[in-house]
Amino acid sequence: MADIINKLADSFQFDIVRYALIVGVLIALCSSLFGVTLVLKRFSFIGDGLSHVAFGAIAIATVLNITDNMPLVLFITVISAVLLLRTGQNAKIRGDAAIAMISVGSLAVGYLLMNVFSTSGNLSGDVCSTLFGSYSILTLTESKVWLCIALSSAVILIYVFFYNRIFSVTFDENFAKATGVRASLYNLLIAVIIAVIIVLAMNLVGSLLISALVIFPALSAMRVFKSFKSVTVCSAVLSVVCAVIGMLVSIAGGTPVGATIVAVDIVAFIIFSVIGLCLRRSR
Repeated sequence: MADIINKLADSFQFDIVRYALIVGVLIALCSSLFGVTLVLKRFSFIGDGLSHVAFGAIAIATVLNITDNMPLVLFITVISAVLLLRTGQNAKIRGDAAIAMISVGSLAVGYLLMNVFSTSGNLSGDVCSTLFGSYSILTLTESKVWLCIALSSAVILIYVFFYNRIFSVTFDENFAKATGVRASLYNLLIAVIIAVIIVLAMNLVGSLLISALVIFPALSAMRVFKSFKSVTVCSAVLSVVCAVIGMLVSIAGGTPVGATIVAVDIVAFIIFSVIGLCLRRSR
């Protein structure tokens, strides 16, 4: 135990570890806030679809030899979020079909581009790192950290400022429209913000595990709490705690960061499910 504590203490002497914790906490917080809305609107897999779009965008940036790929990836993912929302409202292509279409298409095209125009001698390693996060969170530069801080702060401020509108379109969109709320505008805002969160989270857990980061804390909180505000607060706290524990375990044990965080989220979900079951039986 003492060796693990010493290893963690030594790790915090490096800037990259401190950067990783800062970014990890911010991403976990942002993901959990909007994760509650996505779960309640039954649009949870939008995160999965957009994460695959981000993978395709990264593949394009890799082929074009773009070193700082975040602006390009962010632009493509946001545009895809808007198109996904518009396509999902089409009578011929509903939400789940639109997500599946964009998700599979982006993943396939991205992998095809990385194979045909390979610029690396370790293609499988690059693909694995992009899909599962690997240790990319520990290679963040100071400029990327500040960009993550700025974007995360903007996401949190938007959520707080438009909390009542987001709440109304989450629970009853038709009633919100009847009261004068521009539901389509706020749905678009939610989709764009989710796209931003997806791009930020790519560095933390990889494209295939992003949905877990968005969904698990919300589902765990719903096992115990019932009100929207309580679920949101619990989800945010739980997500941050799981992210920190996951990163510390990853550093101490040398395990992949993204997979470790998701594993901690799964354990938390099981614990909260048991607590919720006990509370229901006690009533």
